[in-house]
Amino acid sequence: MKQPRDIRFSVLDLASIVEGGTAADSFHNSLDLARHAEKWGYHRYWFAEHHNMIGVASSATSLLIGHIAGGTQSIRVGSGGIMLSNHAPLVIAEQFGTLESLYPGRIDLGLGRAPGSDQPASRALRRGLGSDGSEFPEQLSELRAYFDPAGAGSRPAGVRAVPGEGLNVPIWLLGSSGFSAELAAKLGLPFAFASHFAPEYLLQALHIYHSNFRPSEVLDKPYVMIGLGVAAADTVDEARKLATSQQQQFLNIIRGRTGKLQPPVESMDGLWTVQEKAIMLDKQRYSFSGDKAAIKERLQDILKETQADELIISAGIYDHEARLRSYEIVAEAMKEL
Repeated sequence: MKQPRDIRFSVLDLASIVEGGTAADSFHNSLDLARHAEKWGYHRYWFAEHHNMIGVASSATSLLIGHIAGGTQSIRVGSGGIMLSNHAPLVIAEQFGTLESLYPGRIDLGLGRAPGSDQPASRALRRGLGSDGSEFPEQLSELRAYFDPAGAGSRPAGVRAVPGEGLNVPIWLLGSSGFSAELAAKLGLPFAFASHFAPEYLLQALHIYHSNFRPSEVLDKPYVMIGLGVAAADTVDEARKLATSQQQQFLNIIRGRTGKLQPPVESMDGLWTVQEKAIMLDKQRYSFSGDKAAIKERLQDILKETQADELIISAGIYDHEARLRSYEIVAEAMKEL
């Protein structure tokens, strides 16, 4: 059984745009959080690619990674993830080859097969190519081939990624179902699961990954990261209130609309129906709030349940200072486990 002291902990940032704020504010706050996270012992700082969402500013993911890596010293920075179906594999190899050349030994390339957008945005990104994610294994093989100096894999003859070729950019597969878990196991790659919004598939996906894992040049044994949504504060009541910003955002998703991150409210009663509350509580089994004691207890239970190697924490908190304090409390809790 893994000991808590062996568990890494990291940050997942959507560069949320808050009500009354701008994308520029979000980028400034992300860099400030990354610098604090580095000091508090966080291992990675990842951005997720999303498009056509007025409350999420992480669409140009590679640019944001460079912004954060350039403003920090040691924390790993990467994508959680790049949605490969939106891009030519060569372009991603060149972008992350450039990042690795600028910030050697600090860049991660997490990949997902979902579009990270709605259908109109998907068509705009892909120019009507009709990609549905089924070609992800082939795209992944081509992408990995661009980093391989021997050219092994399925890259087009005579095409090379410069920069990129010969560089060690760790590739992760991300998922919210069993598909990427099985593929990551087959290829011997690290696997990250989005349990903060797809909790019902977590244990099944982890079982698939562990049961089918094949050692590779990348890993000799499985390595799993799971996503958690956490709102921590010095009191339980304060933390519960902070969490309502993320709950309002999730409620909008359930209702099929997007918006900026809203200020917290005293209670969600009156904002959601009984049915919506039940859906959200089920979907947010791995999103929780509390003071340090409560957070530490919940983290310990999750680690025991999942045997994860790493936790990546998302915090949809409206106030920047409160978000900083939340991540600080999580770091303190992890170190006390």
